[in-house]
Amino acid sequence: MTTAQTPQLDVQPSPLALLLLGRGADPKSERGVECPGDLPAPSDPDLVERARAAKAKLGSKVFVLGHHYQRDEVIQFADVTGDSFKLARDAAARPEAEYIVFCGVHFMAESADILTSDDQKVVLPDLAAGCSMADMATAEQVAECWDVLTEAGVAEQVVPVSYMNSSADIKAFTGKHGGTICTSSNAKRALDWAFEQGEKVLFLPDQHLGRNTAVREMGMSLEDCVVYNPHKPNGGLTAQQLRDAKMILWRGHCSVHGRFTLESVEDVRARVPGINVLVHPECRYEVVAAADHVGSTEHIIKTLEAAPAGSKWAIGTELNLVRRLANRFAAEDKEIVFLDRTVCFCSTMNRIDLPHLVWTLESLAEGTLVNRIEVDRETEAFAKLALERMLALP
Repeated sequence: MTTAQTPQLDVQPSPLALLLLGRGADPKSERGVECPGDLPAPSDPDLVERARAAKAKLGSKVFVLGHHYQRDEVIQFADVTGDSFKLARDAAARPEAEYIVFCGVHFMAESADILTSDDQKVVLPDLAAGCSMADMATAEQVAECWDVLTEAGVAEQVVPVSYMNSSADIKAFTGKHGGTICTSSNAKRALDWAFEQGEKVLFLPDQHLGRNTAVREMGMSLEDCVVYNPHKPNGGLTAQQLRDAKMILWRGHCSVHGRFTLESVEDVRARVPGINVLVHPECRYEVVAAADHVGSTEHIIKTLEAAPAGSKWAIGTELNLVRRLANRFAAEDKEIVFLDRTVCFCSTMNRIDLPHLVWTLESLAEGTLVNRIEVDRETEAFAKLALERMLALP
């Protein structure tokens, strides 16, 4: 809704609201800080040509990464597209590129900095492009959680497994405590490995991916899972609950995937007979259970590539990707719709727009390094250890 459509409320913006709007400063937060510099106007008709010219001037010195959830206007300038981990590995495979421009969000750029050489500089076009899920687990909160596990007498049995969608601090905690990282594609393999190392898993920060993997793919029950709420004393759990649990799930979620409901699935089935429901494993358990297919963004793309002509699909993931896939496969008579009636972009991912990309490329072309994402040495070392454990998974 526009401002004109909403009532005037007598409230003051909170620090969190200001951070989400990119009007605050918190370098340790995924929500980022203000972006310096004067951006070109979005209405500038020469933006595309300016981006092309700056990228051409930089040549092989720049490598542009575009996450699947980015806008089309940005994706057109990406040298490669993919999910967060694929892009970080692609960056590491291009050592000749002095600048890695990551069109994604903050934790992704951190991962790229961890995996690339010291000579390469990772740049995020808008420092306010963060991830609300990653922000749901801070280093201080996780350290306190570990103290709770220690007091319950279970810490020695717990192996942390952190989703790729986490800050460098959380990845470092995971590495320091003998754990590993996972993606939505290899979560089962990571959990299988973790249960070979210990009796319990602390899964950070997305409760839904952890629960869906444990119950749907590993045969656990919902009762084997408990949710640790960092905003409650002792996580809202008793020592006995922690002792009985196999999966200790952090109370975090994706703001986009978390909005899909069982009613969304039932509604689209009623509206479109014969439709296939394909959702991301960050969706709620009841949504995943009601879907026909579940998988990562890469899995979603491959499933639609292999789908027969004339098939119908409702996709439960970020709208930019769904819309791009609908346009791509329209010529093959594949009907692709968004799972929910109410469309929803990832608001922070969408902060990377053409003006920010043009400003970034032109600044680099003029020899001015902007918006560099740099992880400190100690954090990088432990985070890299956790990432390397993932890379070594069978």
